[in-house]
Amino acid sequence: MPRTKQYNEPEVIEKAMNLFWRNGYETTSMQMLEKEMGINKFSIYSSFGSKKGVFLESLKCYKQKLNRLLNKLKTAENGALGIKQYFYDFIDFTKETEYGKGCLVTNTANEIGEDADEQIKASLIAFTEEVKQLFIKILKQDTTKDIATIEQQADFLIISMFGLSSATRIFNKKQLDNYIENIFKNT
Repeated sequence: MPRTKQYNEPEVIEKAMNLFWRNGYETTSMQMLEKEMGINKFSIYSSFGSKKGVFLESLKCYKQKLNRLLNKLKTAENGALGIKQYFYDFIDFTKETEYGKGCLVTNTANEIGEDADEQIKASLIAFTEEVKQLFIKILKQDTTKDIATIEQQADFLIISMFGLSSATRIFNKKQLDNYIENIFKNT
């Protein structure tokens, strides 16, 4: 007779997500996951298959949390100004203390190497591409720009978002505000 789970999967995944977000994928050990999630290795392997499985579920959880900001962006009707507001909203989203935690996707992308798991890389790329496509949709509101310009600006903005994500971990509000204002001077 199978054992009943004594834990709530969404709750333990949120705990794992925060651990990965703070420490990174590579640095997070199974022992750390056990302690943070409050369940044993057997339960982790039984429910999620592996550390990678926990991480992929954590990415889904992260995306659900970020969807509040993305949904606001989807309804923006003021072009690049809507994306600029998204950047400011993102800073608030990352706050844990005076400094932010960055972005789970960016943090992971910054730490993994060429030999990283293909499924993890694909998940990071898909997530980033989804945000970039949203930037393109918003930038198309400016009918004076051709598609090539819009795509270049979207690439610039997604790379700038990566920079902002990393910067929230060590820079103060004034520095982050200056960064955002400079990004949008010519966009």
